[in-house]
Amino acid sequence: MYNNNKRNFDENKVEKYFNLGGDLVVTIKEIADLCGVSRGTVDRVLNNRGNVKSEKKALILKVAKEMKYTPNPAGKALAARKLKPTVAVVMPSIGISFFDVVLEAMQKSAASYAMYGMQVQWYLSKGYNAQVQYNQLMKLKDKVNAVILMPINDECICQAIKALTDNGVFVVTINTDIENSTRNCYVGTDYFNGGCTAGALLQLLHRGQLNVGITLGSLQILGHQQRLEGFRHLLQSNTQAKILGIVEDQDDEILSYEKNLALLREHPEINAIFAATSGGIYGACRAIMACQPSHDMTVVVFDNLPTTVELMEQGIVQATIYQHPRRQGQIAMQIVFDYLVNGKAPEKELYLLTNEIRIKENISATTESQ
Repeated sequence: MYNNNKRNFDENKVEKYFNLGGDLVVTIKEIADLCGVSRGTVDRVLNNRGNVKSEKKALILKVAKEMKYTPNPAGKALAARKLKPTVAVVMPSIGISFFDVVLEAMQKSAASYAMYGMQVQWYLSKGYNAQVQYNQLMKLKDKVNAVILMPINDECICQAIKALTDNGVFVVTINTDIENSTRNCYVGTDYFNGGCTAGALLQLLHRGQLNVGITLGSLQILGHQQRLEGFRHLLQSNTQAKILGIVEDQDDEILSYEKNLALLREHPEINAIFAATSGGIYGACRAIMACQPSHDMTVVVFDNLPTTVELMEQGIVQATIYQHPRRQGQIAMQIVFDYLVNGKAPEKELYLLTNEIRIKENISATTESQ
């Protein structure tokens, strides 16, 4: 049946496994015996570790499939505890309230996975400085098995991700993605769709001439770029819609207040604000209140921070788009756990959560469930 120059096969044993309908519990040792290789070779193939000759790898995978092999969860857990897989969470999240929920979800998941030996290290920073993030990532190359990363969209970060993945580190991007990288998968929302959704909302909420001011965190973040592109795409066919100014507030409330106040004073005809990221919403709304415009102002934002809920109740913000921060954290940590402990690769490249519209009447339900 199967042949190998180094070992002989027990034909009766092979026949037994392939004629009993897969009811037996199959072990790595049995696959190794049938293929004429060591258990270590089978383990490397099934867990995608190390180099194994292509012919031998194909044979092992074929036998495992025909024998309906499934990993033993208890064995996987025991192996993981011995190896103590380490995950690094790298995020420029300090000072941005939205990420408090993402991090809380990841911390709770990490605590539940600790019994399997999985350890999590936290590398949090403030501001979108590509060099700072690059330095963080390069220090991790030989120290961790996986990285959950909120990436700054810069070539040096792509280089750092490649160095990690080339070294066997599993990389998941969270909340925002990065162009042309070797990361393994992404968990977050569709930013272009989010921008389109915001544009459609503004046109529904504000009839007539639409003079828009936009505030966002940083165009160094791919998601912020994509959201702006989606917004522009949706408004391009509306001859009554104009974008009068765009400010980058670095997701900092004080900077947002100062820059949006200057924008509103420069363009008093602005009658709509699109806050494309959550970090500067409160600052932008404070700027609106300081200017006290004589005309109605329509404001569409992202996320349901406590300050945003308060602004909605006051009638300053008309709608927000919710992007499931808790689920983002849970899913990212689950993917890493499945890969490191259960030997399960991601089922897909993009784990996209829906952009959901929230208004004053349903924002509390979102806040409770997150």
